[in-house]
Amino acid sequence: MQNLRLALAQINTTVGDIRGNTHLMLDWIDRAREAHADVVAFPELATIGYPPEDLLFRPDLLRENLKARDEVVAASNGMVVVFGFVDAPDDIYNAAAIACDGSLAGVYHKEFLPNYGVFDENRYFQAGIGRRVYEIDGVILGVNICEDIWYPGGPTDDQALIGGAHVIVNLSASPYHRGKIGTRDRIIATRASDNDAVVALVNLVGGQDELVFDGGSLICDETGAILARGKQFEEDLIVADVSLDAIFRYRLRDSRRRKEKYSAMLRGREIERISLDIVPSPSRKAVEPHLTPRCDLLTETYRALTLGLRDYVEKNRFKSVVVGLSGGIDSALTVAIAVDALGADRVVGVTMPSRYSSEETRDDARIIAENLGIKFLTIPIEDAYTTYIRTLEDVFTGYPPDVTEENIQARIRGNLIMALSNKFGWLVLTTGNKSEMSVGYATLYGDMAGGFAVLKDVYKTTVFELSLWRNAQGDGEVIPNTTIERPPTAELRPNQKDEDSLPPYAVLDPILEAFVERDETVDEIV
Repeated sequence: MQNLRLALAQINTTVGDIRGNTHLMLDWIDRAREAHADVVAFPELATIGYPPEDLLFRPDLLRENLKARDEVVAASNGMVVVFGFVDAPDDIYNAAAIACDGSLAGVYHKEFLPNYGVFDENRYFQAGIGRRVYEIDGVILGVNICEDIWYPGGPTDDQALIGGAHVIVNLSASPYHRGKIGTRDRIIATRASDNDAVVALVNLVGGQDELVFDGGSLICDETGAILARGKQFEEDLIVADVSLDAIFRYRLRDSRRRKEKYSAMLRGREIERISLDIVPSPSRKAVEPHLTPRCDLLTETYRALTLGLRDYVEKNRFKSVVVGLSGGIDSALTVAIAVDALGADRVVGVTMPSRYSSEETRDDARIIAENLGIKFLTIPIEDAYTTYIRTLEDVFTGYPPDVTEENIQARIRGNLIMALSNKFGWLVLTTGNKSEMSVGYATLYGDMAGGFAVLKDVYKTTVFELSLWRNAQGDGEVIPNTTIERPPTAELRPNQKDEDSLPPYAVLDPILEAFVERDETVDEIV
């Protein structure tokens, strides 16, 4: 076999839904078989979903996961299937199964366990030892998992230099943040060019609680050039033909590799090689490169928010969501994302005006609901607010109105929208952004009341950018321009503006980014 056809199945798994995940893998194995793939690879922990966290301490789920492994292995007739699962022979391992023609040919245990940021793998897993490669009719394949490929000198180097691997497949569940895909691309390209090997990363796609996995799986050739790239934020099958002759010719010319291989052999590490007996696919036409363009930053951000919301709603089996529409930009963007994620028939907007709500914001709340075609409710809070003030009148005698009276309005709205949630089973989407949350410009039990905060990691300046981006997508003015252009206001007192309490967001957000994202000190910022 002078060419290996490699397929990456970029799928959306659900944590704990082992049955559903198994059916998903079986379906995508069939798709890879239809594409005449010799090897198909799935993401990290595909059987149980990522991150499984304390579900790993349930023996019944571990056993069910192993049954799923066996079912997927049995479906590998005529091809090689590589997929993530939880191995539990004597401890718990983040593992990859290498299945061939209906049998389990080998298991790899993840060596580098991340324990920073959103990762806590040392709590759950034992680190693996022992590296193997697999020979498929002359093509040598190495397999490792996610973090293993982020470090030079890790498993990839030994598999390629000592084991002679022509192709390295990395199973990943690499969560999204802005700019992450560029970093990931550079890492894979570097490992490929450093080792004169084709390196493929198959990434998870989908939302899981607060995490979003963006897909963007890719294959880099032996020079580090991107051979194929998958779609972002949706499932995909990435198929590419790998030329053994091209890799061999490239290695012949690389004297650097000979020296590095000699040094690696002196370290004494041994790499076991296992032969896989599969019948090469019948005569097939070469596949066209699958090179999906990367999204620009705003498109990427909007799609991440949409996918995260959609999967949170779907995987937790909510039928509909409800959004409080104030006529402001945060609620407008939130409801637009909700409709794009779920469809207009699953989104309800509710406006709860007070004596301080202007005609302009009332109109804008109604207009965006009409633009999106959603159910729209109006529940004034004036009577409830008046009752609260009268109830507290004796206690508050001698104290002038202040933020207390403002927050009562927000808490009335929180009570009302949660009542709708309780009565109809709607998930409440809160509308606060990261700028407000970072400085505490929010009301506990008021606008913070809800089940999912769509914009919790989006600064206010980005809220404006995303709103303009959404309006430019060709389906007309979804978010009223008056909403975008109006100075932000909570409308909890007469003529209130956010800038009465906060610096302009164009000033505040760079300060917050420096302090929160880059850990700069006050002296460094000012």
